[in-house]
Amino acid sequence: MTAKTMHEILHPGAGDPAAEGFPHAPEGWSKQEAEALAEKEGLALTDEHWEVVRVLQGCYTDEKTPRIRLLHDALEARFSEVGGIKHLYEIFPGGPIAQGCRLAGLTPPPDSVDPGFGSVL
Repeated sequence: MTAKTMHEILHPGAGDPAAEGFPHAPEGWSKQEAEALAEKEGLALTDEHWEVVRVLQGCYTDEKTPRIRLLHDALEARFSEVGGIKHLYEIFPGGPIAQGCRLAGLTPPPDSVDPGFGSVL
């Protein structure tokens, strides 16, 4: 019998995020939980949504809480051919960084949400 990972213990029956194409997923994150959250937030997830999740999770591997500018620049570079951040606001009405981080199982940087105004990036 093989030893179980912490993810397998905490989420029995859930798939391995790395095997599902999310090699930088935080401990305890699952695609199923992200799908449930997206449904609650009224998002119909596409391949672009999942790519945003992958980019954000990758940014969090080097830093515990990366600067908002790093996340913004990474998303802008990855999606520049389809309109960059402006395009991502169309598919993430709650903000590509704030809403994307929630779906990715990450804590959004402090400046990504202004409760009095909404998402700023």
